[in-house]
Amino acid sequence: MKDLRWRLGYTLVSVVTVAVGLGARRALSGWTAKYLGVALWSTLVYWLVLACAPRLRPARAFGVTVAISFAVELFQLTPIPYRLGQVSVLFQLVFGMFFSAWDLPVYVVGSALGAALHALLPELKATTVEPLKLQPPG
Repeated sequence: MKDLRWRLGYTLVSVVTVAVGLGARRALSGWTAKYLGVALWSTLVYWLVLACAPRLRPARAFGVTVAISFAVELFQLTPIPYRLGQVSVLFQLVFGMFFSAWDLPVYVVGSALGAALHALLPELKATTVEPLKLQPPG
């Protein structure tokens, strides 16, 4: 039951990350918008990794996220993401369309952001007040 709560929490944080990323792309322009979007995409992947495997420690989740992010970027060296991106904007957001080596270090930064926030969670969890457990009368 505890894992389910964490999975739902990570999923909710994923939705918030998508909203922040899309908002940043709309509000900002140029390289700031692009690279903030790339970093937040990798942060989103970090939360999705945790939603699938909530017991991962930050270092391992960081490694998995960087590996996934690099794999998706390298996938852009093939024509498949470009063709998928022509079909739907959703595919563009998920896979991108063009390879950029500049994205690789930004993925590391976005993954590190996720790991840093994740590392704070045990402290937050420790200070959480547990719900009152009522005993039946009698």
